[in-house]
Parts: sequence; C-alpha cells; structure tokens
Amino acid sequence: MSQTLELPNGDVVSPDDVFCYNDYPYRLVWLDDDTHEFALSPLYWGDSGMDIPFRDREALVDQWEVDSQGQMTAEEWADWLDDATTDPRYSDDEVTSLAAELPTEWDSTGGDPDSGGGILDRLGL
Repeated sequence: MSQTLELPNGDVVSPDDVFCYNDYPYRLVWLDDDTHEFALSPLYWGDSGMDIPFRDREALVDQWEVDSQGQMTAEEWADWLDDATTDPRYSDDEVTSLAAELPTEWDSTGGDPDSGGGILDRLGL
C-alpha cells in the first residue's frame, strides 16, 4: 500500500491520484530528501523541474489557495478541460495530453476540425 497525504481540504491522496492544486492537475511525489518530505508534480510538466517541494504538510496548508480543489469528479475535470481549451496559457498538445491522463471521459467538441487549433486559430487569425 502506498503512502498517502491528507490535503488541506480533507481529501487523502496517493501518488496515483490526480488532484487540483492552484487550478492545475497535480500528483503527489514522495521525496527522499533531508529538507523536503514531498512534492506536487504538475501532471503535464512533471519531471521538468516544475515540481513544487514541501518540507511538510503544514507548508502545504500555508500555500493552499482558493483555486486548490483537491480531488475532482469526472464532470469537474471535463469542465476544467473545457475551460483550458479557451485559456491561452495551455497549448492544444498540453490539453490533449492532460485529457488522456485525467480521470474523465472528455471529448473536445469545440473548434474547427480542419484548423490546427493553436492560439492563432483561437484568436481567429
């Protein structure tokens, strides 16, 4: 059985679970480190140096923001993906990759199927 962590909202997660932290999907990663107990790894950007290390749970509690929802339902993740498709911070590749990993049955229905779906297409250029 893998080690778990109680998030500040009361959800209990393991490294296999995806949860929303600061309005982005993350996974828990336990660290073998003298200064940090665990890290939150962004689902798409994990292992890229963008993991957020925490010395302990209290440090996570201190940084838990209003946009941190913890575990979400399949419908909530689908809504998040819908929003991400119109958010210029996320590329189409990122949204597609996230959709494949998030615990939801989501199919993008927006946009012109003949377009590349990039930011210029979203802006109508």
